[in-house]
Amino acid sequence: MALSKVAALVTNPMAMFEMSVACEVFGIDRTDDGVPPFTFLTCGESPGVPVPTTSGGQYVASHPWSDAVGADLVVIPAGGVREEYPPELLQTIRDAHAQGATILSICTGSFLLGATGLLDGRSAVTHWRYAEELARRFPRTRVSMDVLYIDEGSIITGAGTAAGIDACLHLVRRELGSAVATRIARRMVVPPQRDGGQRQYVEAPLPQTDCESIQPVLDHIAENLDAPHTVPDLARLAMMSERTFARRFVAETGTTPHKWLVQQRVLRARELLEQTDLPVESVASHSGFGSAALLRSHFQSVVGTSPQRYRREFSAR
Repeated sequence: MALSKVAALVTNPMAMFEMSVACEVFGIDRTDDGVPPFTFLTCGESPGVPVPTTSGGQYVASHPWSDAVGADLVVIPAGGVREEYPPELLQTIRDAHAQGATILSICTGSFLLGATGLLDGRSAVTHWRYAEELARRFPRTRVSMDVLYIDEGSIITGAGTAAGIDACLHLVRRELGSAVATRIARRMVVPPQRDGGQRQYVEAPLPQTDCESIQPVLDHIAENLDAPHTVPDLARLAMMSERTFARRFVAETGTTPHKWLVQQRVLRARELLEQTDLPVESVASHSGFGSAALLRSHFQSVVGTSPQRYRREFSAR
């Protein structure tokens, strides 16, 4: 899909933070930093008329809902969970999707998306507090509460609040490449990539320990991705037992050391494929996979395509 025209839907009430996520990622001119320009619209029922927000303020849309039809991306920020939504709004989302738009919901925006029927037969995520309610209301939707976002192609759902940033940056990365997503993330001062498979929240309090965060270990791995890393070695670096380190790692990152390391190596490989002319064998070596065969296997599993095809589609060179 193209990604040049983005419409964010204003509902009554509307959550300011989630709307601000869409505005921050797509509504700011960052062409001076190498980010392609976006045409960004905020679309509401009555343009120019303030609507209440869930935080007590008001928000004014600049365009009618109907102007979202024809956009490349339609963002549905969070808002009040309602029993019914305006038929015009539901039809606007359906029409936009039918004309090729990707629909991206953030937090409880998934309820509005579900009411359109577009989540039927798909997997979706929402804020963990509302996951059971979403599943009850839309039994034909497979609802998760253990991920940050779910990409179903033309439908993307993001979990609560800040996970909307991850979902938006994921879409930018998918459509425009990791270099553009990284530039936006750098300006926003957020991590360029948190894998969608990470958990929304820690289900239990972190165990009491005298050890500090494992962030220094994560930094060490990221700075030395081409070196071998084993759990025993990393545990020694963290000055923990292997069992404590593994438990702490999952608590802080939401995934296992092996999966996290593979994700970081694939991210490095994507950057090298986009920004250099290095042979695939060299990309594999620099990203820590050791061989082109191993790189191809993990790259296909994580990204869904081969390194060569990814380079043809996303190489900035």
